[in-house]
Amino acid sequence: MTHPTPPLLQNLDLRTDPQAAAYIKQETVQVQFAALAGELSSREGPNRYALGDALVTGSTGDRWSVSRARFDARYLPLAPTQAGQDGAYNNQPIPVLARQMQHPFRMARSAGGDLLHGNAGDWVLQYAPGDYGVVEQERFARVYRRIDGADRP
Repeated sequence: MTHPTPPLLQNLDLRTDPQAAAYIKQETVQVQFAALAGELSSREGPNRYALGDALVTGSTGDRWSVSRARFDARYLPLAPTQAGQDGAYNNQPIPVLARQMQHPFRMARSAGGDLLHGNAGDWVLQYAPGDYGVVEQERFARVYRRIDGADRP
């Protein structure tokens, strides 16, 4: 039996979505910086990365890549790790918009970027206009906390 292809979400803007809210991630992750360009497979789909990008393993065992510039702006080393070295990092408490989806879906991480997949109950995250992530529901519940009454990022 073949399953229909989930719809492709496009032009999504959670800043104007009444079902979206601001959340902060609270997690210590393990990081290796890529020695070569490549691709890793996450639960949500492929993650292509460039030399020097962060290859992140979360507290739930999930893996993903983060561009070096974005990683440096969002994560801080946990002693004894020094900035730019492989090791443990904590994310900074930077709000992100998120919305739980009720149906399976697909979406690009960015324009022309990797195509991610989500199941019913998974979450779409919007870091900035045109910059998205997908997080499985169980992982989202473990590492994200809603910011009640906060201004939307």
